[in-house]
Amino acid sequence: MNNKFEYNKIYSLGDLENKNILKLGRGNVISKNDIRNNPGDFPIYSSSALNNGEMGRYGGYMFDDERITWSIDGGGRFFYRNNHKYSVTNVSGWIKIIDENTVNTKFLYYLLSNLWLTKKYDYTSKAHPSVIREDYSFIIPSIEVQNEIVEVLDKFTELEAELEAELEAELEAREKQYQYYLTELLNNYEKVNDFLIADLIDYIQPTKYIVKTTDYNDNYEIPVLTAGKTFILGYTNEKTGIYKASLDAPVIIFDDFTTSMHWVDFPFKVKSSAMKILVLKDETVADFKFLFYLMQTLDYNVGVGVHSRHWISKYSQQEISLPSLEEQKRIVSILDKFSALVNDIKEGLPAEIELRGKQYEYYRDKLLTFDTEE
Repeated sequence: MNNKFEYNKIYSLGDLENKNILKLGRGNVISKNDIRNNPGDFPIYSSSALNNGEMGRYGGYMFDDERITWSIDGGGRFFYRNNHKYSVTNVSGWIKIIDENTVNTKFLYYLLSNLWLTKKYDYTSKAHPSVIREDYSFIIPSIEVQNEIVEVLDKFTELEAELEAELEAELEAREKQYQYYLTELLNNYEKVNDFLIADLIDYIQPTKYIVKTTDYNDNYEIPVLTAGKTFILGYTNEKTGIYKASLDAPVIIFDDFTTSMHWVDFPFKVKSSAMKILVLKDETVADFKFLFYLMQTLDYNVGVGVHSRHWISKYSQQEISLPSLEEQKRIVSILDKFSALVNDIKEGLPAEIELRGKQYEYYRDKLLTFDTEE
């Protein structure tokens, strides 16, 4: 067997291990009792793709060097670990570059991460070291080329992170500005009449509906909503039983358990029977959008661990004071503008990040595609 390494040839991870260029291994079992009995600040990386794979902190550590780790049980995703003290559990594997003059660890990480997008591992077909050592084959260019590619991709990653941080900071600033004006405008108007919320708003109790797909298309175009952070859970093709909210007759969907709410002006169904669909009783007394904004400022304590329906028994029985209808509409026009500014960047943030991500993927694919020498 020829054990000599040559650049610009196709090798598997197993080939590189046989040539003593790298080493593949698996982590150790670290139980919750181990963590509890030996607390500390050193990260433990497991099979999850969330939180950069970190599952907790520990008083001991396995490694204090640069490696690549991957999730065995969690789909085989790769992670780059720079020089720091850390541990890897038995549901993760690790790759250690032995010959750093031949292979750049960060380059191999980028290369494997790109190839991983074409693989399919799950809890049945797991990414064991014995599997991936033969499953990943690639071309290794010269170390000079590897170093240059890492420099370029690192810069793209850095710019992407900077852009995301800037957009999120802008969003946070706009949200603070919106909350300031929301509080100021709704606490400093001339109060004309007092009402119970139930005097102004009626409700419809919907039935629970099941999401049929999470992807919008021409066949599945009716959104299924909740009042939580995940506003649109998915879509359905069921045309009957739709609540036909429109620009002429908007509604508020209200979560009985959390009192969170959303303004809705399009046809929809709701996911949970815990929702109330709120409608305005008399538009000559109150502007419905004003009530929506006002309700977001109410000091209403749901209570920790409380899981009960709040609309009928408590929330709707709160007393509120309203300004004149003309003043209500004036305040709504101001808050609508601030709300639009916040929503614009909320929608633009993921779109811009996705666009930059596609740009990064394009250059990554170009940089990590090589031809073998004839």
